[in-house]
Amino acid sequence: MHTNVGILITLIDVALIVHAAKTGRFSPWGFIILFLPGIGALAYVVVELIPEWFGSHKVRRARQQFAGAINPGGRYRQLHDELEVVDTIANRSALAQECLTLGKYDEALGLYDAILAKPLGEEPSFMLGKARAEYGIGNAGAAIATLEELKRRWSDFKSADGHLLYAMALEMAGRNDEALANYAAVSQYFPGPEPRVRQAQLLQRLGRGDDARALAEDVVRTLGRAPAHVRQNQRQWLESAQKLAR
Repeated sequence: MHTNVGILITLIDVALIVHAAKTGRFSPWGFIILFLPGIGALAYVVVELIPEWFGSHKVRRARQQFAGAINPGGRYRQLHDELEVVDTIANRSALAQECLTLGKYDEALGLYDAILAKPLGEEPSFMLGKARAEYGIGNAGAAIATLEELKRRWSDFKSADGHLLYAMALEMAGRNDEALANYAAVSQYFPGPEPRVRQAQLLQRLGRGDDARALAEDVVRTLGRAPAHVRQNQRQWLESAQKLAR
């Protein structure tokens, strides 16, 4: 009985390894299935095959997260290869976003510059991506200039993330009063406590401990009344606020 089960698992593993190789997924799935008999095959079916069969957005997203965890550079290499085959704005922007995620800010900046130079590449989201890359490499002045140009050219464009990035770039540039004002402004509509915590942290660094503590205490009280899943999602900023509130 045990022998038959073992043979069946082996046959399934071999079939799935062949399938992974034929569909361009041998790395890393071929190795996972090979070194984790049965378990690897089950993971391959759940993460790769079921989403194809049913097309669930949530399952596809889970697949991407799982694949990213076991092979962090896999998506980057895939997007890089796709761009080499077909140089489109969509492929460039997808690779640029992945570069931001991986901290490859210089490469992201080059990609966004190339996109914005194209006739159909002048979009506020791409300019925002460029500012993120500039901030990532530590060029606060360039990030500020890019975000101000974005606002000038697309006055109706609204982005809480972009506004927060602007405040962070002002802080990096040493323009502390402007940074505090923008942290306060964006905190009015940002979906989370990050701007207020960053504002409190800056106040602390400026020697305004009482103001920092009061703001941090308010963040802690607000999150204390929030549902558990919200506190979990905002754990990083809750912990930072708790330290400032002591």
